[in-house]
Amino acid sequence: MKRLQLPLSEEERMSLKAGDAVLLSGEIYTARDAAHKRLHEMIERNEELPFDLNDAVIYYVGPTPAKPGQAIGSAGPTTSGRMDPYAPLLLDLGLKGMIGKGKRNDQVKDAIVRNKAVYFVAVGGAGALLSHSIMKREPVAFDDLLAEAITKLTVKDFPCFVGIDCLGRDIYDRDERVLGREEL
Repeated sequence: MKRLQLPLSEEERMSLKAGDAVLLSGEIYTARDAAHKRLHEMIERNEELPFDLNDAVIYYVGPTPAKPGQAIGSAGPTTSGRMDPYAPLLLDLGLKGMIGKGKRNDQVKDAIVRNKAVYFVAVGGAGALLSHSIMKREPVAFDDLLAEAITKLTVKDFPCFVGIDCLGRDIYDRDERVLGREEL
């Protein structure tokens, strides 16, 4: 596994390959469907966003409430495809990473390549385990959205895989050669 400190430099992002196992440490932001819609609307109205997109990583998660003594409750990834209508614009405005689960559409893949960004995949169904890598949670915006509000998380050794790398190689591509495997 590669240990990575966020934010990632362009050189670090370019060194990642689809399928690489990584441990992320640093700050990430949470945002799901409703928050993405509001961010998009703010951009259309030319309003200032509640956090700086430059070099940011967004985790598609709707965490459960924290138990006493914990920073967060269960925090498993949600299906990334629901954010596909919004992701290309956010990537073009400086977003450099996304964490979720599942396939992305061609427009998102193109935006990842165009912006030298990375799509990370976290293991679905492992939200309780993933929450142990989240050290701190701070509210950022849209508190009325409850679990879908934007928060800033401080993570340490957050486990995931590179789902789509800067060159557009995709772990969901059925062509095994994409990941450098030899045909049998």
